[in-house]
Amino acid sequence: MTPTRGVAALLNIGHAIDHMFLLIFATAVTTIATDFGLTRWEDLMPFGAGAFLLFGLGSLPAGRLGDLWGRRAMMVMFFFGMGASALLVATTQGPWTMAAALTLMGAFSSIYHPVGIPMLVQGAPNPGRTIGFNGLVGNLGIAIAALVTGFLVKFVGWRLAFALPGLVSVAAGFAFMALAPRETEPPAKRTSKVVTLPRSVMLRIVAIMTATAITGSLLFNFTTNGNGQLLRERFTGIIEDPATLGLMLAAVYAVASLAQIVVGRLIDRYPLKRIYVGIVVLQAPLLLLAASAQGWTLFFLQIAIMVSIFGAIPFTDAMVVRYVDDRMRSRVSGIRIAVSFGVSSMAVWALGPIVKASGFQWLMLLMAGIAAVTLAFAMLLPDASQTSPGQAKPEAA
Repeated sequence: MTPTRGVAALLNIGHAIDHMFLLIFATAVTTIATDFGLTRWEDLMPFGAGAFLLFGLGSLPAGRLGDLWGRRAMMVMFFFGMGASALLVATTQGPWTMAAALTLMGAFSSIYHPVGIPMLVQGAPNPGRTIGFNGLVGNLGIAIAALVTGFLVKFVGWRLAFALPGLVSVAAGFAFMALAPRETEPPAKRTSKVVTLPRSVMLRIVAIMTATAITGSLLFNFTTNGNGQLLRERFTGIIEDPATLGLMLAAVYAVASLAQIVVGRLIDRYPLKRIYVGIVVLQAPLLLLAASAQGWTLFFLQIAIMVSIFGAIPFTDAMVVRYVDDRMRSRVSGIRIAVSFGVSSMAVWALGPIVKASGFQWLMLLMAGIAAVTLAFAMLLPDASQTSPGQAKPEAA
């Protein structure tokens, strides 16, 4: 059954909450480090790695429960869990209690992608457009994290930067309980009709989807967790007000998020491989240019880089929708996310030490190499002639 407009709106808001909450720490890390008595933000950054590790590993049981228990119940748990854990983060008094609270938040955040997106696209006549808009809202959550956190840190402190969004998530949980109808049976027990691909082609797609999800997640984590500090460093002597820098970073993410709307519409019309390769081919050259860029040149390159990174995000979800039966989409998504974000959580742990030891220039060169690997895997995707006979049609609502 296709979600009602109200439920769909809350599912999209959930995506914004998911990404926003995980990036509040990265945006406020300099202020938090000072409050905790640390001299450098790089020394505190590794304490946030647990959130991203659980964001990945927790997707495996979350996806399984979504299919076998029910997606509505899991989304209720998501909204209330995110709210409660954000309020807990706001009460922490040191690096280790912060790490524990953020890790708990990561566990609840792992629910959204394998559960919320399959629930949203169920029965969608244009899944690419639905995924594209959902991606836009999710990445606007990153922009909101940069904007709102910058202002809250400046005027009322970093603790309210967690507490206020936490209360919003709790309110969204009550609204979701009221609007989302109870499921008569879990997705795994429903009947649906899909056309299957040859086993060799399906295994190839799954392998490439997993590999590109890992490399794409590494780029996503390195950039979204490091862009704020990169902007601060490269604008030293030009702009140093945290609220203004937060507004600039929010603008980067807001503009880049629009790419997902365009990509979503293209996915419904053209072969996945052609569009995917066309986007990821831009990543490495842009990262190489940004490695030594300063000031406003860096700012505009950041926009272009995030357009290419955000624009690549919808493809793995589109492949799951196109080729995987709805009865097991949450489990397949959970496995893919567990592998990709479980590995890429190392980017959050390594970000501070890498920058501290070698600087942002070396980090950008490393990311350019990762982008080149993404392109190599994308080139291995089957052509449309190999997949068109088995493309699954959206289920009837």
